[in-house]
Amino acid sequence: MATITSDTGSRVREPVTDEPTTTLLSRLLSDSSALAKNEIALAKAEFRGALEEFKLGLVSLASAGVVLLAGLLALVAAAIAALGTVVSVWLAALIVGIALTVIGGLLLLSAKKSLADPTAHLERTQTSLHKDATVVARRT
Repeated sequence: MATITSDTGSRVREPVTDEPTTTLLSRLLSDSSALAKNEIALAKAEFRGALEEFKLGLVSLASAGVVLLAGLLALVAAAIAALGTVVSVWLAALIVGIALTVIGGLLLLSAKKSLADPTAHLERTQTSLHKDATVVARRT
């Protein structure tokens, strides 16, 4: 590249437009390769972060489920014992079992919604790829 001296005495580089085509193609290939590697590294980093968040959410959900189950079992026993004083014990167990099955189904649907797709957290990679594609399109 050619250099010129500015008014302040500092050297400023000017782009040279008469570089050989092979040099330009080589530089384009090198830059494209580096860009692809950087994009892949960014995608991997974002995916790892999203996967870690997903794992933590899953562990929290499982822990909450175990504690909730223990509490629910105690409440089920109490509900069956209380209802067993009014109706026969088998009917009390059936009524409580049906009610808990309905509640459990609703809780399962709610938990399923909270486990989002981990690939949804790749916004930076998608944005970066879009910008790169725009830059490449402008240069060609």
